[in-house]
Amino acid sequence: MNKAVAVVGMCGSGKSVLCGYFEDLGWQKVYFGGVTVSELKKQGIPVNEENERTMREGLRAKYGMGAFALLLKDEILDKLSRGNVVLDGLYSWSEYVILKELLGDNLVLLAVVTNSGVRKERLASREVRPLTAEQVDSRDKAEIENLEKGGPIAKADYFMLNNSFEVKLEKQFGNFMEWFNGLK
Repeated sequence: MNKAVAVVGMCGSGKSVLCGYFEDLGWQKVYFGGVTVSELKKQGIPVNEENERTMREGLRAKYGMGAFALLLKDEILDKLSRGNVVLDGLYSWSEYVILKELLGDNLVLLAVVTNSGVRKERLASREVRPLTAEQVDSRDKAEIENLEKGGPIAKADYFMLNNSFEVKLEKQFGNFMEWFNGLK
C-alpha cells in the first residue's frame, strides 16, 4: 500500500510549503482546510479567520473531533490507491486516531515546528488571509484547547525546525525523504 504523510504544525509553521515539496514530487494532496473553506462558500459566508474558526468548530460539534478525517476518508483512500498522499492540515488527536486505525503503519506524521514570533511575522505578511499577532495568539489558543491540535504534533514520527530561510527547510525535506525512503 502507498503511504500518507500528514504534515502537522501550528499555523504559519510552513506546512503548506512542505506540502508543495511533496506535490513537486508527484504526490497527491488532501487539504483538510478545504472542507472548511468549501462549506463557508457553499453557505455564502465570507472566508475569514473568525468564520473559519466557527465553521471548524461547528463541523467538529456535528461530526465529532475526528470530523475532517471522517469527511475526507474516501478521498484519502481513493488517492492512496493511485500513489502516495500528503495530508495538509490534520489537526486533532481524534483525526489522527481514525487515520491511524485506517492506515496503520502507512500513515507517517511529519511535524514542522516554528518559534511563535517567527510564525507571527510570517502570518502578518502573507498574501492570503494575513493575521495580526493577536489573531495568531487567539487561533493558537483555540486550536490547542478546542481542536486537540497538540497531540499529533507531539506524536510525530519526524520533526523539522523551521525558523529560518526556505532553503534550509528544503534541505530538511531532502533529509526527511531519505529517512522516509528507508521505511519498510
